[in-house]
Amino acid sequence: MLEELKNEVYAANMRLVGAGLVTLTWGNASGFDRSSGLMVIKPSGVDYGAMKPSDMVVVDLSGKTVEGGLRPSSDTPTHLEFYRRFDGVGGAVHTHSPEATAWAQAARAIPCRGTTHADGFCGPVPVTRFLTPEEVEEAYELNTGRAVAELFTGRDPLATPAALVAGHGPFTWGETPAKAVDNAVALEAVAKMARLMELLDRPGGAPPSLPEHVARKHFMRKHGPNAYYGQK
Repeated sequence: MLEELKNEVYAANMRLVGAGLVTLTWGNASGFDRSSGLMVIKPSGVDYGAMKPSDMVVVDLSGKTVEGGLRPSSDTPTHLEFYRRFDGVGGAVHTHSPEATAWAQAARAIPCRGTTHADGFCGPVPVTRFLTPEEVEEAYELNTGRAVAELFTGRDPLATPAALVAGHGPFTWGETPAKAVDNAVALEAVAKMARLMELLDRPGGAPPSLPEHVARKHFMRKHGPNAYYGQK
């Protein structure tokens, strides 16, 4: 069942390791098949070195396991909420990559300081509110997904395909599992750049944000209807 998607999700998880975004088993990638309404996700707590494509777990939108002998990732309800709430999303990633996680633990959005950021993220990468005690107790992972979705009310989640969960870490998404990994790699890079900017001496106070017209130009030349970056 969904063998091609299992292979894509396995490859996405292994890329997270290769990119240095995962320590131990702190991370997961998933993929969603909209025609069947089924998600494929990494099994919970399984060492990446021992993992195989056949270990990927298939669940339905309610979180029920449809295929697989291992428990799905504990973040399954969060991923499912993205697929329920974000049209066009076919892959999602969660890591505890150091740079992006530092911003999340500081409960700070990552500001758009330069064109590298603007190439992949339209505006700051937002950060959620902290969950209430009741939200943590009753359905922690589901409410994590809901808190992220709140940030994108009236906004295109594919224009800024990432968010930070306050006190926790980053999530990214994309049209495919591979694209969600690309966005996780890009997020870690821009998080580091933004942090380094804050360390620089600046006589005028806080480091400047990139002017909106420059940021929009860089985003639209890659993602707009008249994009001209790369090959056709």
